[in-house]
Amino acid sequence: MVVKYIFVTGGVLSSLGKGITSSSIATLLQHSGYDVSILKIDPYINVDPGTMSPLEHGEVFVTCDGAETDLDIGHYERFLNKDFHKKNNFTTGQIYMSVIDKERKGKYLGKTIQIVPHIVDEIKARIKCAGEESDFLVVELGGTVGDIEGMPYLEAMRQMKHELGNKQVISIHVTLIPLVRAAGELKTKPTQHSVQELRRIGISPQILVARCEKSLDKELKRKLAMSCDVDDDSVIVAEDTESIYKCPLNFLEEGILTPIARYLGLEPLEPKMDNWDMLVKKIIVPKSQISIGFVGKYLSLKESYKSLVESLIHAGANTDTRVNIKWIDSEELEEDITLLYDVDSILIPGGFGERGIKGKLEAIKYARENNIPMLGICLGMQLSLIEFARNVLSIKEADSVEFNPDTKEPVIYLIEDFIDAQGNMQLRTHTSPMGGTMRLGEYECCLKKDTKIYKAYNEQVCVRERHRHRYEANPKYRELFEKNGMIISGESNGLIESIELINHPWFVAVQFHPEFTSRLQRPNPVILEFVKQTLAHKKA
Repeated sequence: MVVKYIFVTGGVLSSLGKGITSSSIATLLQHSGYDVSILKIDPYINVDPGTMSPLEHGEVFVTCDGAETDLDIGHYERFLNKDFHKKNNFTTGQIYMSVIDKERKGKYLGKTIQIVPHIVDEIKARIKCAGEESDFLVVELGGTVGDIEGMPYLEAMRQMKHELGNKQVISIHVTLIPLVRAAGELKTKPTQHSVQELRRIGISPQILVARCEKSLDKELKRKLAMSCDVDDDSVIVAEDTESIYKCPLNFLEEGILTPIARYLGLEPLEPKMDNWDMLVKKIIVPKSQISIGFVGKYLSLKESYKSLVESLIHAGANTDTRVNIKWIDSEELEEDITLLYDVDSILIPGGFGERGIKGKLEAIKYARENNIPMLGICLGMQLSLIEFARNVLSIKEADSVEFNPDTKEPVIYLIEDFIDAQGNMQLRTHTSPMGGTMRLGEYECCLKKDTKIYKAYNEQVCVRERHRHRYEANPKYRELFEKNGMIISGESNGLIESIELINHPWFVAVQFHPEFTSRLQRPNPVILEFVKQTLAHKKA
């Protein structure tokens, strides 16, 4: 199979939307009948983002095979409605580790190891691996053209274009057209300089994606095409839009598939986007709306909850509902419970550390006592168990060893303790150099019949969901919980995966992260049911 490669670079500044651009192009190709894969290259020297603070990097996305990756992999999965894997994201750290390991084993036959050819060859090999068995591989290079850490990747791009030819490799450059408000003018000079930098190192982009606040007129488009040496129909405007899911439709209207087909020697591309268009319209102009109280601790950077926010949008699109998120800082909630008075339901997301825990516990108690629909995720489930143990079972010292290592009532304890107690457990875990053991990736969860979560999954007996956590619910307390109205509704090899209250309209908490498997065209069942229950509660 001859794979065609589309490289996406960024210029002028970061955060222009290379990930959404890559996802949108891949979506259009997929809906044109092709098998499409995507690769994200991160130039940072970290091996992966797993040890980075959410405030530093944003969300860490987890793939089905347990890789901790950049959040753009989440965009790829949500747009293309398919699973990606460890090979779909690599970093400079991984490249150098691999090359140094090979050098130590003598695989380079005593040669001097250099950026060119050894580092560049490793990059090219990984790019080709990510594209195996696909018609197209869209490759997104993180960072900005001109960054010193990105130079080996640009050299790999240049070499692949030279080796494979024009009909197999094209380059798309995403760049900013800033609006100078004082003059009321859009300026093309930053883009011209960015393209000049690319051409200086031997890469001439065939297509420009121009990010701007307002549309470019024909004269500006022609000026860009002339100064950057691209065809007139290869300047694609990417205006700010109401929803990221409208971007493929906007690109289609701009005609981006015409130059792509021409450069890669394809027949005219005609994607079938009717269903996608219908869902986008329901995002932008829905019939109903609800308000969800999102009780988090990383609200200074909402990118930390990217997948969860998108999963609520997916559920809203599939129920014709606008999901309005009321962001509630859990630390503020410790002093002011009235912040929850005007929401239709409560969501307790995952997280690490003790900060803000008291506020989350107050929110869980409020939802339980006032029959408000609630969904707890990961840490949200663990805190639901602690809150119930303290306030219903009167186990006042109930706690997690994460917050209190010496607690006498460890309702939540370390995953290592469970593995030690159950020697036959086969868990995919990752032990970092920092000493922490994480449960990562996809696992099967068996659901108890006639429970809320069983109905949410359309009465499936076993489902597969993704994990990223260090602590587990202690089965020692299971019988006590179930005797008092909190049932274990999902399990995985003896591990508690989901809980719910019997005498409550809809109080469900899960140890896994359902947001990681939610897509626009296939929302996660738990989150979809949560939105449906929120809508029903509001109407009632």
